Amino acid sequence: MILLITNLQNKTQATSDYPSFNKMLKNIIKYNSSSSAASSILQSSLYRSNNSCIGLLTPKRYYQWPQTIKEIKSANEEKSSIKTRGWVKSFRAQKTIGFVELSDGSTVQGLQVIGDPAQLTGITNGCCVEVSGSLTRSPGKSQQLELKLDQPARVIGASPEDYPLQPKHHSFEFLREIAHIRPRSNTLGSMIRVRNQASNLINQYFQERQFQLVHTPIITASDCEGGGEQFQVTVPSNQQQQQQQKQQQQQQSSHFFGEPAFLTVSGQLEAEIFASSHGRVYTFGPTFRAEKSNTTRHLSEFWMVEPEMAFINLNDNLSIAEDFIKYTVKNILEKCPEELEFFNKRIDTKLFERLNCTLNNEFIRLPYTDAVKILNNSFSSKIKWGDDLQREDEKNLITHFNGVPVFVIDWPKQIKPFYTRENDDQTTVSNMDLLVPEVGELIGGSIREERYEKLVQRIKELKMDENSYSWYLDLRKYGSAPHGGFGLGFERFLQYVTGLQNIRDVIPIPRHQNYCKF
Repeated sequence: MILLITNLQNKTQATSDYPSFNKMLKNIIKYNSSSSAASSILQSSLYRSNNSCIGLLTPKRYYQWPQTIKEIKSANEEKSSIKTRGWVKSFRAQKTIGFVELSDGSTVQGLQVIGDPAQLTGITNGCCVEVSGSLTRSPGKSQQLELKLDQPARVIGASPEDYPLQPKHHSFEFLREIAHIRPRSNTLGSMIRVRNQASNLINQYFQERQFQLVHTPIITASDCEGGGEQFQVTVPSNQQQQQQQKQQQQQQSSHFFGEPAFLTVSGQLEAEIFASSHGRVYTFGPTFRAEKSNTTRHLSEFWMVEPEMAFINLNDNLSIAEDFIKYTVKNILEKCPEELEFFNKRIDTKLFERLNCTLNNEFIRLPYTDAVKILNNSFSSKIKWGDDLQREDEKNLITHFNGVPVFVIDWPKQIKPFYTRENDDQTTVSNMDLLVPEVGELIGGSIREERYEKLVQRIKELKMDENSYSWYLDLRKYGSAPHGGFGLGFERFLQYVTGLQNIRDVIPIPRHQNYCKF
């Protein structure tokens, strides 16, 4: 008897099905009522299951998640009764029947719902509804299952006729104007799912390799890139009162943090703190640039993935970055097949070809000096040694290597940040930029300068404030170790795996010059 209860108990713990467990106990009590000892044990178990706040048999409150439309369609099973909710993507009515495409954001194509006109009263494009009926095989070619209503659809939230996302083609420019509605479109809905999956895979990649996720500060007093394109953090004040007192306070240094503070352009410098104690770390968070640039490649707020690793050299860094890209691309292809099929068909018909080229080839490792020679000799470029690569130069290098991603390494010292490790030639640094088709620069990384004297010298050469970076120099003073890492622009990566040309279309709500809605 005890063994039977224990077995039932273990099954219940695995499934959290406490109501069924109690029902079974009651039945056992009914058929064992002649045995007072057995009945006492069973009654005790039932009491604990119903009333105890502790113990293995304690009933748990839990929310039973309804199936998403993706789950319903993936199961591919007919059901006599089913209920689901969502938003009407399209609705067309005929004399005796109406067709609704219902979406809940989990798939590219929604669930087809059919019913007679009386069951679809009040249905309009964009409205939120609850539908109930039977799930049956569909005679249509575009879907395997359809839901046949057995009662009128319940309108949860009505949508008037001026609903902006009617079922027709909309330009990306128009969709950006309705960024609060555009997630219901096929393109942005698919992008959100790919973005979610890519975020998960990035964390999975690093966690499986024993990295520690570090949440670096968004407000900082340091400038990682040294470009001066930072948003300054200030405290708002009443401009109409006590103007004279305000000016006096400003003259006496009234910074909220005691010194000038800015929104971060990178979490790298802070990540180096933890790489110097934990060996392998990464950051994944928002960064900000006050660039007055209205291009398809720049945002004022975007997300960066920045691993930082102790005890690596440049070749290690290159191999890690290549493996990371291939891992993420491969798994996105496997986990988002419907979305990527949509992008390959509707957005970029060469998407699969490009991604397979990424997976099936070793990335090129090209010294900067050789890159300049190729550009001069094969493309009549006017680039000189010491110049940064322009967008056209990046495209030409990728073309030269037939679309295979290219690492350009060992760049001139004067065009790279102060923290990059100087090579033995004293003119180049141990740096890498990854160039990929359509996007251009996807990754920037380097081995960091771990030599205290060299780093002090570089800070002085650039006339930077040494006191502001005293903490950074301390990392070289106390137990310095060779280390390096790279930064991946998450939105540019999403452009690469979706084929979307404008970076404003791969972030849920974009932020750029003259635009800060929602």
